[in-house]
Amino acid sequence: MSALGAISHSIQLAVAPVFMLTAVAALLGALATRLARIIDRARTLEEKLEADEVKHLDDIHSELKRLRQRGRIVNTSMILLTLSAVSIGATVMGLFLVETVASSSSAIVPWTFLGGVFLFVLALLCFLVETLLAGKSLNFGRRGQKKHPN
Repeated sequence: MSALGAISHSIQLAVAPVFMLTAVAALLGALATRLARIIDRARTLEEKLEADEVKHLDDIHSELKRLRQRGRIVNTSMILLTLSAVSIGATVMGLFLVETVASSSSAIVPWTFLGGVFLFVLALLCFLVETLLAGKSLNFGRRGQKKHPN
């Protein structure tokens, strides 16, 4: 195979991992937005606490605790996604090297890709947990009403 043919073939092999990198980038963007909203809400609550504009102090502290937990989960998910992207990037580089230099790094390529996919799945699970926590904290107008045993 000519050098140009080898390079062309290696680029074709790298397309699937690049699509995976696109998915990682999209999820990172969504998580960054969620984290920004969590931070904004926490700042608003902290400002209310400092200004002494709080009627239900326990509710505010409880919400801040939930926001802190959600923020940690989002950060964990972002770390996993970043590691996933690094692993998938290593896959692309390994595929390129195997095809162009006839390197012996072909044994590592499946492991780097599987590692990237595994980390991506873990990040998705963190995203799911954070989303469920966010939904659980919604009150839908029930705040201040008496709790019924129903």
